[in-house]
Amino acid sequence: MKEHRNVTLSLPGPLLRKFKVYAASRDQSMTALMADAIRTMMDRDEQSAQAKRRFLERIRNAPDRGTRGKIRWTRSELHER
Repeated sequence: MKEHRNVTLSLPGPLLRKFKVYAASRDQSMTALMADAIRTMMDRDEQSAQAKRRFLERIRNAPDRGTRGKIRWTRSELHER
């Protein structure tokens, strides 16, 4: 069984009133909506962290293009006509 713990939040009055109406309009409790919002936020952060790890791994494993990480040209050299 999932353990639930109570927390105390301090929200601005107008936001709390809107949130109560929003929860009622969706036929959900404020607790359920908050839990869902927190889960979604944490999932997005984890997905972002995973994407960053994959990106950094690809960079580490990228083939050497002969530059050894150093840029040996200037912007003007690249744009010479």
